[in-house]
Amino acid sequence: MIIKGGKVFQEDGSFLEQALYINDHRLVDKAEYQDDEKVIDAEGLLVLPGLVDIHSHGAAGEDFSDGNPEGLKKILQYEKRCGITSYCPTSMTFPKERLRQIFASIKGAQTEEEAKVVGINMEGPFLDPAKKGAHVEEWIAAPDAAFVRELNQDVDGLVRLVTLAPNMDGAEEFIKEMHEEVCISLGHTAADYDCASRAMKLGAHHVTHLYNAMQPFGHRAPGLIGAASDDEQCMVEMICDGIHIHPSVIRGTFRMFGPERIVLISDSMMATGMENGTYQLGGQEVTMKDCKATLKDGTIAGSATNLYDCMRNAVAFGIPREQAVLSATAVPARAIGRQDEIGAIADGMHADFVVCGEDLTRQAVYLGGSLL
Repeated sequence: MIIKGGKVFQEDGSFLEQALYINDHRLVDKAEYQDDEKVIDAEGLLVLPGLVDIHSHGAAGEDFSDGNPEGLKKILQYEKRCGITSYCPTSMTFPKERLRQIFASIKGAQTEEEAKVVGINMEGPFLDPAKKGAHVEEWIAAPDAAFVRELNQDVDGLVRLVTLAPNMDGAEEFIKEMHEEVCISLGHTAADYDCASRAMKLGAHHVTHLYNAMQPFGHRAPGLIGAASDDEQCMVEMICDGIHIHPSVIRGTFRMFGPERIVLISDSMMATGMENGTYQLGGQEVTMKDCKATLKDGTIAGSATNLYDCMRNAVAFGIPREQAVLSATAVPARAIGRQDEIGAIADGMHADFVVCGEDLTRQAVYLGGSLL
């Protein structure tokens, strides 16, 4: 298949009109192309890499933490329709045996017709009770490297991200032991600047949903946010649903970190794509109204916005389109070490892309070169 006439998003963040050649679900050079006479005209449209959401708990009425393969399939189908072709289902805080059961559900869920599971994001249970957010405090546990290794072995190395509160006992030892095996993300923590900086020097170079479930960025107490800014290797997640972070702060954060260090995420939960109502997240009741999801006490409980809409929101908030696309594609792929396969449109990569208008309105989604 050939897609011609479209303005294709480049790895440097620009757009270039070029033809794309696809053989066996991958992008190839024109010289390697085997003509099947199928040509798609994308003149006047943009061609983006399929989006990569590395932090999402659920959607379409389903929660990954239910441990139901059929439910995960529904989530992956929804994500695909929305232009998210690569996905990291994200767990909540649960007892260890329950987490084993949840992770095992991956094996029965993945087919070639839905968004690809490219990793698992393990958000709990190694958190700080003082900043637990929507996680259940009684199931929070001390960092346990052996347990993470067991889980990762069970899922053939899919665990790519582990959230850790660096101010908890055993956190620094966990980072020393595990930072070359998984991406350690600092979050759900009351850690101060010095504590967070030590963790980053030991190898933790990622932050879970920046600004949320952490100390604020104070001019005398910069906390985790300030430490992340100072660590040039650190990538930070941001939820651009218009609820978690004010648009002014989103604009300021892009200036502070640059788009190459910002990972747009949805942090979506099962109410995403659904009507207003009552849902579940991590075993707790959540009320969603007009895309705002909260626990009974008013605590924000994930988002009800998919990543594609978060990317469009970022543009509406004043982020240059090219920067928003980069932060929803190549940067998250790099954060989980999958940049050679996904997150960009280049020879040899999966032929996953979104055809859209100049205003990012989706026209079509392709997964492995097949129209969805």
